[in-house]
Amino acid sequence: MDTLPTLLLMAPDPASSSIWNLQTGEDLLLVVLLLLILAGCAVLAVATLHLYLSVRPLIEPAETVGEKQTFWQRVSGLKPLSQERDLVMEHAYDGINELDNPTPPWFMYLFYSTMGFAAIYLLVFHVIGTGNIMEQEYTQEVAIAEKQREEYIRKVAGSINENTVTLLKDSKSVESGKVLYTQYCTACHGTNAEGKVGPNLTDEYWLHGGNVKAVFHTVTEGVPEKGMIAWKKQLNPLQIQQVTSYVLSLQGTNPAGAKEPQGEKVAGSGDTPVAMR
Repeated sequence: MDTLPTLLLMAPDPASSSIWNLQTGEDLLLVVLLLLILAGCAVLAVATLHLYLSVRPLIEPAETVGEKQTFWQRVSGLKPLSQERDLVMEHAYDGINELDNPTPPWFMYLFYSTMGFAAIYLLVFHVIGTGNIMEQEYTQEVAIAEKQREEYIRKVAGSINENTVTLLKDSKSVESGKVLYTQYCTACHGTNAEGKVGPNLTDEYWLHGGNVKAVFHTVTEGVPEKGMIAWKKQLNPLQIQQVTSYVLSLQGTNPAGAKEPQGEKVAGSGDTPVAMR
């Protein structure tokens, strides 16, 4: 249940991940290079704009006095038919002429906006560090999902006790119980519940009760005089219910090397299999 704090500790802090948190000479060099690149881009953009404005009157014919362009013509870059002769390129093929139409202004505006977006993105996410990159967003979302999962489990598990516990029969719950059994119970009861230090859990003989409520109590509180710890400190009530249900599903499996019977014989009845000792 301590996964959430662990994830939060692992989550990168935007402030500490900022490139302005200089710790080595390489960090300082990286900042200097980025600033030089940005300054160079700014100078290049200004020089290009100045050159374009200076050369434009020389390469574009003056508009006819009184001829006005509509807003659509200015944005799309379309030229009137009266200027088509000025746009014809020198070469032709089979009587077909090619016009030297300029790139539409709307496309150039879009292209320049992508450059501006890239510069802002670089500053916000990789230089200043105030924005969350994809890895940081993923870590935060995982932490939120884990917190919601823990709250759900806590809510469900809180309603389970020895008086309300029932036998789980769905495959998912039984499989979860098997995973928990393999992790915590095999050392004493064997891989197949055949019994080792602890008793055999697959026969009809039981030491501490023979129903699902009895086993839930036994696993929860343990049997200190026999060396079995109280698992309520390691497992929540839902997990104990899953382990109990898995053990009950092993009734009558008769694994190889099963330990001799211990305790009293308790017959199971229908949907109420006998439980773990």
